[in-house]
Amino acid sequence: MSVPQTPHMFGASATAAEVIDGVDLHGRRAVVTGASSGIGVETARALAAAGADVTLAVRNTEAGARTVARLEAELPPESGQLTVGRLDLADRSTVAAFVAAWHGPLHILVNNAGVMAPPELIRTPDGRETQFGVNHLGHFALAVGLHPALAAADGARTVSVSSIGHLFSPVIFDDLDYRFRPYDPWTSYGQSKTANVLFAVGAAERWADDGITANALMPGNIADTSLARHMDMQQVADFIAAGELALPPQKTVEQGAATSVLLAASPTVEGITGRYFEDCAQSEPVAERAGAVTGVAPYALDQDNATHLWTVSEAFIR
Repeated sequence: MSVPQTPHMFGASATAAEVIDGVDLHGRRAVVTGASSGIGVETARALAAAGADVTLAVRNTEAGARTVARLEAELPPESGQLTVGRLDLADRSTVAAFVAAWHGPLHILVNNAGVMAPPELIRTPDGRETQFGVNHLGHFALAVGLHPALAAADGARTVSVSSIGHLFSPVIFDDLDYRFRPYDPWTSYGQSKTANVLFAVGAAERWADDGITANALMPGNIADTSLARHMDMQQVADFIAAGELALPPQKTVEQGAATSVLLAASPTVEGITGRYFEDCAQSEPVAERAGAVTGVAPYALDQDNATHLWTVSEAFIR
């Protein structure tokens, strides 16, 4: 790799291409979930441009193939190879099939795919509330399944795309699937995004001896993404008007992918693990949600919560 750039060179306006400039990933292999749209595409583009062989793990393989064709036409010839693998995070059988088909080391795993705030309660085929089931449990099963490949890479990195939305709710262990409390799309989203951070905290502790680092991040407020495809935009407007939802300034998708790429590949964060980042820097803790547009809730970094979630998640995916 090239001489590391100092972390203060990157900020909210940095793009994925700027973050990875000068980094050589030839010989490395990466998986990016949800890489057929939004920041997943830009994450895959940046990693491949640096030389990594990147697998786009997607539900719709035709859309993935179109993305690969577009990226191959745009990337320089020395870029890494792009391939497509089918992965539906709501369907554990496809997760198991993806894991079974993987051979050899895996250097970078970017858990990027997700669903945001469907207005009505939806359950996965195995009965989980869909945001918790997809955003957390599907990625948990994938990462645990790929753990031997990550351990074989001698310095692998796992990256979980969380959100400022984690401030909406901690993980409610007594009712993860909304079987007792009324369903709410935002607390549901919040607990799933908190779970993404807690996964990084738990993996950092468990997998340190394997040389694996694990971090989570907030990509930013990005309008041009399919993540919001289920959202009731009037509800969003009402939340903002009522002062219940604070949003940071908007970013482009290229800027939104920057923190994912930083954690996946930049030498500036070598050895850092179990943390939550935003705007290419570690986040400061916040004491309450009101008015917060940055920061991480203490419950999302709590080791006891991470341990409890890991135990519960293992039981769910058996």
